[in-house]
Amino acid sequence: MRSVLVVDDDAHIREVIAFALRRAGFDVATANDGAAALRRIEQEAPELVVLDILMPELDGLEVCRAVRAGPPGRRQVPILFLSSKDDEVDRIVGLEIGADDYIGKPFSVRELVARVKAQFRRLDQLAEEVEDAVVVGPLTIDAATHTVSLAGRAIDLTRTEFGLLLTLARHAGRVLGREALMNGAYTGHRVVSDRTIDSHMRRLRTKLRRRGLDPIHTVHGVGFKLVLTP
Repeated sequence: MRSVLVVDDDAHIREVIAFALRRAGFDVATANDGAAALRRIEQEAPELVVLDILMPELDGLEVCRAVRAGPPGRRQVPILFLSSKDDEVDRIVGLEIGADDYIGKPFSVRELVARVKAQFRRLDQLAEEVEDAVVVGPLTIDAATHTVSLAGRAIDLTRTEFGLLLTLARHAGRVLGREALMNGAYTGHRVVSDRTIDSHMRRLRTKLRRRGLDPIHTVHGVGFKLVLTP
């Protein structure tokens, strides 16, 4: 069974989500605060984390930052944020620090389970990739090993950022609209907004610029394209 960690300081919400996910066939563990969540992530390495943002002491944003700064392998675990703060700014902040999805409270349990399943379909698709590595200029993007390197040096990306870059690289030089990017990076998931794509794209571009690359071009009103010379 695929493993999910549910983190929420509200015991009722925590147990409702855990019950629904178990009924859907997932192996579910729970944590009631951010510190406990980090311990369980380190010890048990869940395959996905459902993470509340508003928690005492260590909130979900801090937990997400700690996970994304953690050791390779563990830092790429998909994170689905829960929050009663459904303001667009808060949603974008959550996505920009590395969350893969965001759902506001109150929420439909059926929708949450569907989103968890969609994240696992993305993982399965990446695991099944057998194509050769895509090489664009100095970038090497390997779907089989889920790694990106620049002149032999690894670049750490979240799964969503990796999906966006791989989609762009497969069509290097061509302009891709947000719908095409959604289809490439969010297999089986059609509920993300344009702003969600833009938020992930902004974070991806920042990581590449830190390595001296600025290969993603915005074509206003149309989409994005990857342009790199050998």
